[in-house]
Amino acid sequence: MTTKSAAAAARATVYGHPRQGSGRELKKAIEGYWKGRVTADALRTTAAELRRTHWRQLAGAGVHEVPTGDFSYYDHVLDTTVMVGAIPARHREAVAADALDGYFAMARGTQDVAPLEMTKWFDTNYHYLVPELGPDTVFTADSTQQVAELKEALALGLTARPVLVGPVTYLLLAKPAPGVAADFDPLTLLDRLLPVYAEVLADLRAAGAAWVQLDEPALVQDRTPADLNAAARAYRDLGALADRPKLLVASYFDRLGDALPVLAKAPVEGLALDFTGPAAANLDGLAAVGGLSGKRLVAGVVDGRNIWVNDLEKSLTTLGTLLGLADRVDVSASCSLLHVPLDAAAEKDVDPQILRWLSFAKQKTAEITTLARGLSQGTDAIAGELAANRAALASRAASPITRNPAVRARAEAVTGADSRRSRPYAERAAAQRAHLGLPLLPTTTIGSFPQTGELRAARADLRAGRIDTAGYEERIRAEIQEVVSYQEKAGVDVLVHGEPERNDMVQYFAEQLDGYLATRHGWVQSYGTRYVRPPILAGDISRPEPMTVRWTSYAQSLTAKPVKGMLTGPVTMLAWSFVRDDQPLGETARQVALALRDEVADLEAAGTSVIQVDEPALRETLPLRAADRPAYLDWATEAFRLATGGVRPDTQIHTHMCYAEFGDVVQAIDDLDADVISLEAARSHMQVARELAAHGYPREAGPGVWDIHSPRVPSAEEAADLLRTGLEAIPAERLWVNPDCGLKTRGWPETRASLENLVAAARTVREELSGA
Repeated sequence: MTTKSAAAAARATVYGHPRQGSGRELKKAIEGYWKGRVTADALRTTAAELRRTHWRQLAGAGVHEVPTGDFSYYDHVLDTTVMVGAIPARHREAVAADALDGYFAMARGTQDVAPLEMTKWFDTNYHYLVPELGPDTVFTADSTQQVAELKEALALGLTARPVLVGPVTYLLLAKPAPGVAADFDPLTLLDRLLPVYAEVLADLRAAGAAWVQLDEPALVQDRTPADLNAAARAYRDLGALADRPKLLVASYFDRLGDALPVLAKAPVEGLALDFTGPAAANLDGLAAVGGLSGKRLVAGVVDGRNIWVNDLEKSLTTLGTLLGLADRVDVSASCSLLHVPLDAAAEKDVDPQILRWLSFAKQKTAEITTLARGLSQGTDAIAGELAANRAALASRAASPITRNPAVRARAEAVTGADSRRSRPYAERAAAQRAHLGLPLLPTTTIGSFPQTGELRAARADLRAGRIDTAGYEERIRAEIQEVVSYQEKAGVDVLVHGEPERNDMVQYFAEQLDGYLATRHGWVQSYGTRYVRPPILAGDISRPEPMTVRWTSYAQSLTAKPVKGMLTGPVTMLAWSFVRDDQPLGETARQVALALRDEVADLEAAGTSVIQVDEPALRETLPLRAADRPAYLDWATEAFRLATGGVRPDTQIHTHMCYAEFGDVVQAIDDLDADVISLEAARSHMQVARELAAHGYPREAGPGVWDIHSPRVPSAEEAADLLRTGLEAIPAERLWVNPDCGLKTRGWPETRASLENLVAAARTVREELSGA
């Protein structure tokens, strides 16, 4: 094992930290600011206090070099857009009038101005704001935020390293601005962007930065020779700057592949690489290029995206091998800790046996510092930590919680016939049209209606014992009555019950499935002020009893119109949870699919004619490397069909996807064999409708005409225009009218106005089609 003399210089660091605070103070302050209850100065004070708290906690835990610039009011890619001055023309006036309000306008939009498009950050559930660029884009440096946060950390006496989105990744994440030709390549702007990065680097050096980290996760994807040449040119030019800090180029989420020799040869002082999961291949890649002579290596050996304790001895072995491949090896997580909750010790309701298996941001920081100490001082220095770690790993491996023989036997007995509908789509469509009797361009919503303060208070009252179950259910019953009545009055064709009883589309089901574990405080940022508590897949999955039938049936009893049963699909149940790392994902997906299959059967038996099984994470979970995608798509689409394949031909199966790039998975969408799919399309101006048409997608689709992640209310004419655009790609007999996503985060006034405009738009376009 490593000796003290072999690695005396090993230090601990992280790339980023959760932003929200232990009580989600940032979310509350920002939302208070939006509502006028919190001043801008108070918001800035809260943010500064959170940053100081995070840095001090990291330093106190033994982190030698804390990150700055990872904090954000909304999104770090949007912060980069501000840093390089790439403000869209429609937002410049607002930004000039008030920088903070203009920033939030870019993120959320206003009644008059649309926001930036939002999509998933690689294969995570974090969302970023997509930069809009064109041949006329002029970049200008604004390092105000980055310099200010660096100075805050230095004033505390800390060693700090600013973290920036790298220039190549920034351009590869960008899209052509509205009105710019669709084939415009933002990467052609690299030579225009690099001088701006040079200016920011000089500002950070002047402010006291010894090192700056430039994140280039886009380089772990399949990249063209032109992309790789751009990366080589970018770091050749930045490396040649005379007035700059030392540069640490970071990648994560997967292996670098062909980009590794490019970065290894670049004139920068260090690389930060992921060595977990598929990125473990970076170890062989480093050896193949002859190591990093003269460079610093920051080794991401602690999984920054999952919550299981690290195998310390395995990580030490990896670190020991890396010592021979770089001049200096430091220890980190595989990526920013933004993707995990803050502190597992806060989970007082978790079985202590299971709690010892869990590692959130605080525990991961301790693992990182332990590994750095072991690498520098030898294993004797961390003997106690190693013994406790071995015991935790052994406890999990031997626990009966992780294995249910009946579940495994059922999954092994699945045949191909179980994942096929009994009739082809054309026959099913005819049966469904006859059974449902829907008009042309049928209207519906995605599932959830506003989660009001009263609903959240009712759940809190139930947990605290202030009301009993009967009192809580009476409130839920009244909410469902209101939602159903409103939809009927508004003229919606296929109704939903509004999901007032649900806290989250994954957590609600996880709390009712054996094998899942829910947390109380495990909040993780999804976008902006939207935080979720991903449940934990701790064991084999089964459904003890029906989960949704009661409330769906109640809603159906209130109306003659069809009410959709609403379920979350198996891939999304995995993607928005912390998954097992002790068996293949496909095996876990099959277990979840079988549990959902039972729920679908019970809904159908109770008279539900339309059942929606949401899979918004199908694209999100797509592996970053093309070579890994076929195997994933095989088990992902099979799991959906297994969950839905047992219904009658006249039962209509819907699915839903949102906020992702769908072009890469159009064939997979087809392979799901759903009767109707609804998709996000408003911010991307119906791009997905064109992608479906180009593929020859044969079934029904509802590309969204209302962007629900913005508070603005689209007019009836705006929604009608989007419908007309959709009709250019999808025939009217196969086109549905719906919002982009669920309405949980919206308020009732904007929901009523927007939904009524949506229904009015559908009526207008129906009349146009009929010639009336």
